[in-house]
Amino acid sequence: MGSESASRRVLSGMRPTGRLHLGHYHGVLKNWIALQHEYECFYLVADWHALTTGYGDTRQIEQHSFDMLVDWLAAGVNPAAAAIFIQSKVPEHAELHLLLSMVTPVSWLERAPSYKDMQARLNDRELATYGFLGYPVLQAADILIYRAGNVPVGADQVAHVELSREIARRFNHLFGSEPGFEEHCQAAIRKMGRKAARLYGSLRRAYVERGDGEALERGRALLAEQQNLSIGDRERLFGYLEGGGRIILPEPQALLTEQAKVPGLDGEKMSKSYNNTIELREPLPAMERKVQAMRTDPARKRRQDPGDPAKCPVFDLHKIYSEASTLKWAADGCRSAGIGCLDCKKPLIEAIAAEQSVMTERGKPFEEQPDLVHRILQEGAERAREAARETLDEVRASIGIAHK
Repeated sequence: MGSESASRRVLSGMRPTGRLHLGHYHGVLKNWIALQHEYECFYLVADWHALTTGYGDTRQIEQHSFDMLVDWLAAGVNPAAAAIFIQSKVPEHAELHLLLSMVTPVSWLERAPSYKDMQARLNDRELATYGFLGYPVLQAADILIYRAGNVPVGADQVAHVELSREIARRFNHLFGSEPGFEEHCQAAIRKMGRKAARLYGSLRRAYVERGDGEALERGRALLAEQQNLSIGDRERLFGYLEGGGRIILPEPQALLTEQAKVPGLDGEKMSKSYNNTIELREPLPAMERKVQAMRTDPARKRRQDPGDPAKCPVFDLHKIYSEASTLKWAADGCRSAGIGCLDCKKPLIEAIAAEQSVMTERGKPFEEQPDLVHRILQEGAERAREAARETLDEVRASIGIAHK
């Protein structure tokens, strides 16, 4: 599978934390739902990653995985459009993790931005384990096993994708320079036919000699069109096009996605750790009580006190849920004390209720019939394993441990 095909694949996942909240939906899931119609998507429940910090208590992982999956499906993640699966059901992740760990310098892992930060934040846990140190390698394996060209992340997670790129680059450097590489490439070029071979040669020279980026893109597109090349020849020519060796593991790109900042009930970021969340399928009376009790601008101690919408987390939720006319009504009424805080919250409650009623209905059959979820996971794992096995076959062969 070449770079052109990799650019059409997306990999993303979540650790199993149980029921999801509005922050997950507007921050991640809405992006997933949009991407599944544009790319070949693989969405995984990262249960092995849950062990890197939570190995001391694993009793809830299976239940949390199920609850989270129901929320994905209720939100609109479509198993017909994306492969949905449990990480540990695709053991190829573990094998590629092992093989990548053999070539990844420890210093790269120690400098990972989250390594010391998480040790400091989770100082009540014993994190001096190989699993915790090596989790970025497992994360790289999750991406590279599918040769996923795109990983949707927020700006704060770009460094994780960059480390996966470095690991892929190092692997390709070590194992992509096969004996007789140049001769193999020339033989592959001849298989393309005279016209295509001449065009490939001119595009390669334009990129290698002059750094012509447009020539590189045209060369990749040309290779993607070739029907009479084997997977191995195609990968060789992708690497040769760029002046290097064979590309076994394409370097992934961070697909920067806009992630809405959803305020919690107290005005802080919505998070389970802050106990300030509204769940995706919160029962209507509970959701109403939570919104009605939300913190507002402290200056509005009495109904007649004017306020400042910029200091009110309720108004921040309005920005996510309300149309321009409702936003203006809420802002003007707050500043003039023309409406009270409970008045301001009513259209917000209605908008959240409308969104959640759809999710509740969509999620009901999955919650009532767990076998539906298990069937989706089984089919998703089969799709994932098919792609993963193809990658591992080439990885093993490039290392020299195919043992056929």
